[in-house]
Amino acid sequence: MASAPSTASRSPETVIRAPGSAPQPAVDVTALTTRDDFLLELGQALGGQAAMRPVDSLDEALQSMAGGKRGQILAIDAREVADVRVDGQDLAAFAAHHVQVPRAVVLVFAEGPAEKELGAALKGTKVFAVLPASIEPRKTQAVFEGAMAEALASKAAPTSRATLAPERQFAIGAFRRQSEPQSPDEERAGRPWMVLIGAALAAAGIAAGAFWFFMHGNSGPAAPAKEPAAARAPAPAAITGPTDSAPAPAAPASNFLVQGKVDELLEKARLAMHERRYTEPAGDNALLYYRSAAAADAANGEAGDGLQRVAGVLAARFEEALSGGRVDEAVLTLANFKAASSADARVAAFEQRLHSAEMSKALADGNFDRAAALVRQAQQSGSMAADQLARWRTDIARRQEDAKLQHLAGLVEDRIRDGKLTEADDSARSYLQQLQTSAPASAHTQRAVHALTTAYLKKAREAVLAKNNADEERWLNEARGLGMKAAEITTFQHELVGARQKAVQAETDRTLQLTRAALRDGRLTDPAQDSAAWYLGQLQSGDPANAALPDASRELSGKLLERARAAVLAGKSGDADLAQAKRWGADPKEVLAVQQLAAPNSKGPDPASLASSLKRLRAPSPDYPATAQAQRIAGSVTLEYTVDTSGETRDIHVVEATPPGVFDQAAINAVKHWRYAPLLVNGAAVDVPVRTRMRFELPK
Repeated sequence: MASAPSTASRSPETVIRAPGSAPQPAVDVTALTTRDDFLLELGQALGGQAAMRPVDSLDEALQSMAGGKRGQILAIDAREVADVRVDGQDLAAFAAHHVQVPRAVVLVFAEGPAEKELGAALKGTKVFAVLPASIEPRKTQAVFEGAMAEALASKAAPTSRATLAPERQFAIGAFRRQSEPQSPDEERAGRPWMVLIGAALAAAGIAAGAFWFFMHGNSGPAAPAKEPAAARAPAPAAITGPTDSAPAPAAPASNFLVQGKVDELLEKARLAMHERRYTEPAGDNALLYYRSAAAADAANGEAGDGLQRVAGVLAARFEEALSGGRVDEAVLTLANFKAASSADARVAAFEQRLHSAEMSKALADGNFDRAAALVRQAQQSGSMAADQLARWRTDIARRQEDAKLQHLAGLVEDRIRDGKLTEADDSARSYLQQLQTSAPASAHTQRAVHALTTAYLKKAREAVLAKNNADEERWLNEARGLGMKAAEITTFQHELVGARQKAVQAETDRTLQLTRAALRDGRLTDPAQDSAAWYLGQLQSGDPANAALPDASRELSGKLLERARAAVLAGKSGDADLAQAKRWGADPKEVLAVQQLAAPNSKGPDPASLASSLKRLRAPSPDYPATAQAQRIAGSVTLEYTVDTSGETRDIHVVEATPPGVFDQAAINAVKHWRYAPLLVNGAAVDVPVRTRMRFELPK
């Protein structure tokens, strides 16, 4: 249900005021509806000429209107308002309330077949008009102008409706387009719909003007008849506010003109023309003054000439606005042009061009509802040829279908990005199926098929690299379901084999690099999953035929033998390293030699005496860590290492450090660069285990 007043824009009221005065709405419109979109469209059609108030019930509407000080219009949306289809009891309730607002003007809005049924049922009642619920701005503006004039006149009239002559009783039938006549049976069938909701109409001339515009659509106001000026309704006022619909001059109403002496009006018109105030501002422009003078004296030649000059200016403005693509400006300009010269031969051509421009703009904006409304307006007014209307309908249908396909294709792409390829109804596959059903040969469909096929193949490639054969087959089957041919699948599988080989080679190269780094750093068997033995095991299981495997195995077994020999010479067990050396292909003779060193009856040299016999050839001092020096920290590091048969140091590791972790790396780096003379035992160079303590003291 509507819960807030409409936000229809406010513009100057229908009564012309002096420049600078505060504009106010001339009438109150009470809208009985449950739809916010109806309120918005109605507010746009009114263009701010009335204050609009939404209500939820007929009782609320009548109570709201009863205290109004302005003219009152009741607009009923028949689509969801049950009070329109009332029985006798509801009519009685309405009659009881209606005495509070006897002069309210009632408009009924209906949709589809209901419009005709209500029109027939309300024919002859006090309802002012039945209009389409899908607001047609041109028609709605014209009818509302008449209804507003009626409401204002009824508000001011001292007499009641009962005192008016019968010929002034304006019936709904006059406002309805001519259609097939209804039979008496049809009229009787429609009577349960009838609602006597109306209000008095005051001026027959006002009603006739509104009727003329409704019946003649876009043809513009009729040329003045040859009758006294006092009996003719004046032409529409100049329109100066923005609009979003086709041009529609206001219905004739005396309150849109300025009252005054003809000479004074002409003097003001001349000044306005001199200052080029042709249609602006709203209450002080040449068009208004010339029209007011012509209304007061239809035979006045200067007023007629002035209107023609204004029309010439407006025609040029219309051409300029239309050429510049300013459709809204062209709408306003044409409405003022018709007010200045309604019988001008250019009106019909201008209206056709404007209608085409509005249609082009609506289609370019993708506003297909607006485009369809323009086609209906053109058909009702008869301003466009039937073949042009047919082309427009075809174009609208084509663009609507293309927009639908584009939307579905966009959903396919969105779901691919989200990773929702096949899940339930909200997936790329489900939206693609809808596309294929609607337009299998469409470019949108073909692009979506290609995008989803590519996504399936990407999933298949990922499954291959993960060695997941089940997923690989699943995604390839999905691709087959989208029409991927067997030859293309085979080609893709060959590409996958190549991709797999490249991936294996890349992993092998990475493992080799990690193996060499671990050997270089002395991480032969520890840590368990970050050592040379671990990485070499991975390489052996993944690529046993790798050409680099023998060299890496030989290097690892050699280093393990050296470490086992050093351990034996230091009086420790080297069994673990010997076992690993055997695994990686160490020479059995070398393994046996180390084992013999560990035999109980072996009279190998004492490691301590060997170490004391070493001659150091080069021993650069360690670098004092900058952080420790800045913090004035001193300490020491105890290291163990092996001097090999070439006199170089290896297997360097920290045994003890004070404080821990401060000087460790500096000590290791220094020992790496120490060099010794090879130590000979029984004529052969031997590895010598060494233990040393390195001090780090601050300078005094």
